[in-house]
Amino acid sequence: MHEGGNDGSQRGEADASRPGAEQEFLALERELTVFLRRARANQGEMARAVHPDLESAAYGLLVRLDECGRQRATDLAAYIGVGKATMSRQLRALEDLGLVAREPDPADGRAWLVHLTDEGRTRVQRVREARRARYVSKLAHWDRDEVAELARLLHRLNSGMEK
Repeated sequence: MHEGGNDGSQRGEADASRPGAEQEFLALERELTVFLRRARANQGEMARAVHPDLESAAYGLLVRLDECGRQRATDLAAYIGVGKATMSRQLRALEDLGLVAREPDPADGRAWLVHLTDEGRTRVQRVREARRARYVSKLAHWDRDEVAELARLLHRLNSGMEK
C-alpha cells in the first residue's frame, strides 16, 4: 500500500482515471475565485488605510519591504511579477507619498536599494496589525491547528505556482 492509499497513486497526486476526479479541481477553482475576488477588494481597503492616494497594487510591495527590508527594484519586480517600467512607476508614486526611499546599493554602485521610510513602516505595520486582528476575529471559532494547516497549504500552493 502506498502512502496515498491502496489505489497506487502517490499522496497529493491527482488520479485522473478516478470517477469525479475533476470535481475537486472545479471546487478548488470556485473557492479560489471567491477568495481572490474578496482579497482584491480587501487589498484596496488596506492600501487606502495606508494612504488615501495609494494604488491597491502597491500594497503588496509595501508588505514585501516590511517583511524583507531593503530590496533592489529588479528583485521587487520579479517577486511581484511586473516589469521594470511598472515597478519604477510604482516606486516613484510611493516615494512621492513619502512611504519609500531609495539609496545606492553598497554592493553595486549602479543599483539602488528601496526601503520603507519610518512613516511608511508605521503606516504599513498599523494596517497589517488591524488585518491580523480581523483574521483572529473571523477565525476565532477555528482550531489553531486548522489555521496553521491552512497557512501551510496556502504556502505550498503559492510555492507550487512559482515553478
